[in-house]
Amino acid sequence: MSEPSASPQPAGKIAPDDSGKNPLIGIDGKLRPIWRALIFVVAGALLGPVLGTPFFILGNWLGIAPGLTPGGIGLGELSNFTIALVTTGAFALYERRRIDSYGLPVNRAMSRETVEGLIAGVLMAGAVGLGMLLLGAMQVGGLALYGSDVFFAALAWLVANICIGVAEEFWFRSYLQITLWESIGFWPASIVIALIFAALHYFFKPDENVWDVITLISISLLLSYSLLRTGTLWFAVGFHIAFDYMQLFVIGTPNGGRVPAKHLLNTSFHGPAWLTGGPLGTEASWLMYPMIAPLWIYVWRRWRGPLRAARR
Repeated sequence: MSEPSASPQPAGKIAPDDSGKNPLIGIDGKLRPIWRALIFVVAGALLGPVLGTPFFILGNWLGIAPGLTPGGIGLGELSNFTIALVTTGAFALYERRRIDSYGLPVNRAMSRETVEGLIAGVLMAGAVGLGMLLLGAMQVGGLALYGSDVFFAALAWLVANICIGVAEEFWFRSYLQITLWESIGFWPASIVIALIFAALHYFFKPDENVWDVITLISISLLLSYSLLRTGTLWFAVGFHIAFDYMQLFVIGTPNGGRVPAKHLLNTSFHGPAWLTGGPLGTEASWLMYPMIAPLWIYVWRRWRGPLRAARR
């Protein structure tokens, strides 16, 4: 099938060029996309402590300690989702659009793209884990959980990772991706988002290093590319859910120097950090890089029809 002849636009028809006129207000009478994107980021940063406080109080009340536990992660990501919901909702009202029109249409949540993203996430994390096992960098001594603990931990981690996938794609891509795309173009917008995503990890996550940053940027660009190819972020959400589920629950790989609670396999890691990922686990292993490349090719080859942008 041949490549499309024209690139998509993120929000319907593009207004005639009015460059050189009002630097704040566009021809449609609204703030230009670049200012909306900037306000979105600033508003999210300012609202974080305010909207996050109730979840912190709720966690204390429920006795949920912060850390690599399903409850701790789930509450943290629900806080992020709330921030994204409030900020995106405010701009959706301003732009007179549906809140799910920024790449996450609710009626496509269970689409083939989501399922294929889930499969891709399982295969990638599983392949890296298998590589470490075959190279002697990881040992598996049976199960770490038994009986009903397996079911309840599997369910709890599934819920937590659904929160991760939906909240982080809603916050980092969705409105921000679409609006920056309108302003500076698709690839510059994707690069900006990838750098923001990597910077937040590098400066605020313990034990971060350059190898994990390379992985984060590569995957972030890939997930943005899936928006360009499929028209939605549901492949990205599915991938995010499954990849983290495999890391945190199935393999039990370290993350930020901490070991996830109630993981499935009784694993131990021995070998150089470039292979095991060290305190950062799977995503900082050099084995990630040959796994990321085929997924780029898959997304490119799998969706080769007319490129579809997020619709109003």
